Amino acid sequence: MTFSVLDAMHMAQALRLAEQGLYTTQPNPRVGCVIAHGERVVGQGWHQRAGEPHAEVYALREAGADARGATAYVTLEPCAHHGRTPPCADALIAAGVGRVVIAAEDPFPQVAGQGIARLRAAGIAVESGLMREAAREINIGFFSRIERHRPWVRVKLAMSLDGRTALANGESKWITGEAARADVQRWRARSSAILTGIGTVLADNPQLTVRLPVEVGGEPGHAYTPMRVILDRHLRTPGGSQVLDGQTPTLVLHAASASPDERFARVECIAIAEQNGALDLHAVLALLAGRGCSELHVEAGPTLCGALFAAGLADELLIYMAPLLLGGTARPLLALPPLTDMAARWKLNVLDSRAVGQDLRLRLRPAI
Repeated sequence: MTFSVLDAMHMAQALRLAEQGLYTTQPNPRVGCVIAHGERVVGQGWHQRAGEPHAEVYALREAGADARGATAYVTLEPCAHHGRTPPCADALIAAGVGRVVIAAEDPFPQVAGQGIARLRAAGIAVESGLMREAAREINIGFFSRIERHRPWVRVKLAMSLDGRTALANGESKWITGEAARADVQRWRARSSAILTGIGTVLADNPQLTVRLPVEVGGEPGHAYTPMRVILDRHLRTPGGSQVLDGQTPTLVLHAASASPDERFARVECIAIAEQNGALDLHAVLALLAGRGCSELHVEAGPTLCGALFAAGLADELLIYMAPLLLGGTARPLLALPPLTDMAARWKLNVLDSRAVGQDLRLRLRPAI
């Protein structure tokens, strides 16, 4: 299918609008919409929060009568079902748009092709696939949750130049500088949940919250509050730990043999199946996906992070490398099984690398 330069220009703007919902739309996808007559844009909008109008509705409100005969550029297939809001496909039909250009098809079972079919049945020309990969990237967790039935797992790590994450005694504050730590807050803010293990809870007593104002729609705003998820097989989290404060939705996952006591009164505890003497990570991710978790941000020690990576469950590594050395007895980046053959080495693709203050941030994904 051939698209014009003008089509690309309007879809690029729709994608920029979709990004405005990066921190707020959970568990819904981030969607942008532009309505135009040729070069003239008559309406635009983006989905802001779950339960509120979708991008098409905001764009149609702005366009008014000018929507008739126009082309609507939408980053995700318009919905065709009644959820908390009416179907956007019906709104586009009622407004009399003449053409709809879609970046990515929606895999959600209640939509999947039905939005496109409804538009075409009403006589509207529909074309899809323009900037599909960019649209999927914005909603990479949403697509993962619907298509793979597990969240997109992003593992954040901070390390020294010699690949160490903490001293031998567990001390790790602070390897990176303030700019890197502020950058991590933004990655937390876009996530559905933040996961750690009992080792990190015992060593650091972390808050695992978003503590940085984020920009929402170009203005200071409040992000979605990610759920905290603690893997605590034997329920060893001490009373008084910050993750048990009840201020943020928190899920503690444990073995069936462990029984929660009064320490866990303000959080939710669920027993998870075990595998090879540890909680079953596949079961953990399936549970989270079932609760609408799209992007899972992991901040944990080398054992849990290594287990996720070795199991093929770490979709992306977010590594902050500081210009310092911690020495040979310090803790490694990931606890991985030993290799005896270089052909078996784990290969990674670098998505981007950039300076964040005095540190270097690397985004990597396992090579397929």
